[in-house]
Amino acid sequence: MHFSRTGIALAAVGAVAATCLSVFHIPPPGSASGGTDAVSAEAAGGMSRLVAQARKEGTLNAIALPRDWAGYGGLMDGFEKKYGIQVNVENPRGASQDEINAMATRRGQERAPDVVDLGGSFNLVAASQGLLAPYRVASFDDIPPAQKDAGARWYNDYGGYISIGCDASRVARCPTTFADLLKPEYKGQVALTGAPTASGSAFASVYAAALARGGSFENIEPGVAFFSQLKKNGNFSPVTATPATIAQGETPITVDWDYLNAGYTKQFTAQGMKWKVSVPADGIYSEYYSQAINKYAPHPAAARLWEEYLYSAEGQNGFLAGLARPVLMKKMSDEGTLDREAAAKLPHVSAAPRFPTEGELDRAKTVVSQQWATAVTE
Repeated sequence: MHFSRTGIALAAVGAVAATCLSVFHIPPPGSASGGTDAVSAEAAGGMSRLVAQARKEGTLNAIALPRDWAGYGGLMDGFEKKYGIQVNVENPRGASQDEINAMATRRGQERAPDVVDLGGSFNLVAASQGLLAPYRVASFDDIPPAQKDAGARWYNDYGGYISIGCDASRVARCPTTFADLLKPEYKGQVALTGAPTASGSAFASVYAAALARGGSFENIEPGVAFFSQLKKNGNFSPVTATPATIAQGETPITVDWDYLNAGYTKQFTAQGMKWKVSVPADGIYSEYYSQAINKYAPHPAAARLWEEYLYSAEGQNGFLAGLARPVLMKKMSDEGTLDREAAAKLPHVSAAPRFPTEGELDRAKTVVSQQWATAVTE
């Protein structure tokens, strides 16, 4: 998962609301009901009108978007430069639940988030709570069916695979598979980014280990057992892996998303380290984040324009620049619009992404919450 903005006077908000009401039907600040109904750029009067309305609003409220995460710094700068719309980011290191809470508790408020970027199954949670506005970006039909809501309330934007990062300047032979991690030469060196009961990447690491050890989306227990075995043979480190702990040699082998592990390469090279990243062939597990629009967005036109930008070739290549895999990567590759130089920097993966169902995820989370503490303390 993802780890005060300047307000606008209520009079100005009212003026924006008046100019957009005929198209977007947004509620005035502080109202208890209302929503948006522009379900596509065409329904909003075409892209030209959408851009004009978004520029009148002048602001996009985002939340939980670190500039150093998946290329978001460049994407926000690009959006501001292209459209002259200020992007305000609240709580950049916040989590997906923080995003949902902000939508739920700030309905009708000017400081509510316009858009959210949700990890794991949080898109389903937000949709079930009626917080998301349906909106079909121009490239909606090109997004694989398994990676979008049929009702266009959310759609995946970027993601990655669980990977093994290794400091080859400290580790003689870097592991490339989960099976390798069990070797005695890695005593005390294998770390996660936190407990899987709290860290999204750590939870995904347990799922990946389960797939490597004969488990399935329906059966995550082998993944818990794998880390229990790592603990018993002394290979598992209880230290939460961060760039700082890696640089200090505390966690020379880190299991994390490939776009984060790969993103450390330039930083670590500058520090004299040799950082290698592999996607383990015996435990291929991917996860994508999802974009969505707050049903009660205070800047509904800017929210929709942001989505159009992210799902354009420019936006998708922006994620790729951050070493994340854009959801339209295959189509862009086929069309020749993919930044091939950036794509060549990604760790190699031979399998297409697959995803557990909501029910499978719920069961897996329950198992991990019940078994993890015992597994790594015995």
